[in-house]
Amino acid sequence: MNDIAKVIIIGSGPAGYTAGLYAARATLSPILFKGSAPNLPGGQLMLTSDVENYPGFPKSIQGPELMESFLSQAKRFGCIMIDENIVEVDFKKRPFKIISESKKEYLAEAVIIATGANAQLLGLPKEKELMASGAGVSACATCDGAFYKNAEVFVIGGGDTAMEEALFLTKFAKGVTVIHRSENFKASRIMLERARRNQKISWMLNQEVKEILTAKSESQNREYLSGLLLSNTASGQKSEVIGEGMFVAIGHKPNTELFAQFLKLDERGYIKTLGQSSKTEIPGVFAAGDVQDSVYRQAVTAAGSGCMAAIDAERFLEAYPGKE
Repeated sequence: MNDIAKVIIIGSGPAGYTAGLYAARATLSPILFKGSAPNLPGGQLMLTSDVENYPGFPKSIQGPELMESFLSQAKRFGCIMIDENIVEVDFKKRPFKIISESKKEYLAEAVIIATGANAQLLGLPKEKELMASGAGVSACATCDGAFYKNAEVFVIGGGDTAMEEALFLTKFAKGVTVIHRSENFKASRIMLERARRNQKISWMLNQEVKEILTAKSESQNREYLSGLLLSNTASGQKSEVIGEGMFVAIGHKPNTELFAQFLKLDERGYIKTLGQSSKTEIPGVFAAGDVQDSVYRQAVTAAGSGCMAAIDAERFLEAYPGKE
């Protein structure tokens, strides 16, 4: 491809689609690629059933349906969609070079990175299926906690994220059990003590989850989580616990491998942006959504930062238009 695009967007979740919408409405003719392998096209909402906390949908909406709406709106205003991943980038000079998995080369005066972050899962059978169907497995208490009112739920992990998830879930659940494979925690002392003081939280230490137990709902004709099979990490003794929800809180992995040689990453691998903007230290390269946000990780904040990135890119191109 010899033509130089004004803006190329890498990533197709809430941040990427919103950036595409705003850039298209600014007549920048953006080209949007679905992402960088192995991240999920459409983002983590493609693994989410009911979304109740996205503004404008008081009766909730399915995650994939919401992403389809994002996609349709961006296409309506002229965002060009290419159903390929990006496998290589070169940010050493403008125009920036982007190579797709079909080995096609694209050039762009500005690039918006919106490749997201994937929740780390346990890798158990049925785990992803139950998460996608909203049937007892989640990696986001803020997103799904309200579905577990008066339920017994489990939080898997021993870091600050696990403590935060457990504390948040006590607002809804009857009881929250933290399951951790050790007696030693990565959580900060203040977060651990806060969780220990909460009477709704109980603890199962030196335990790891070996299997997700399920039952079948005849009315809905689907399986749902009914408990967990645990194994003691010291003795190997097996035990079963009964509950309705499992929240995996063992961390997120931002999809930044493709950009690590060019951009500054923080200690957890997220792209560093300048101040409150979407700008990276390379002029003309911007980052939006969960790929640069280790704190909030919500669809609505990702969409907001996609808007910011498109506006930042538009202003950059006005100041430094590059080659026509």
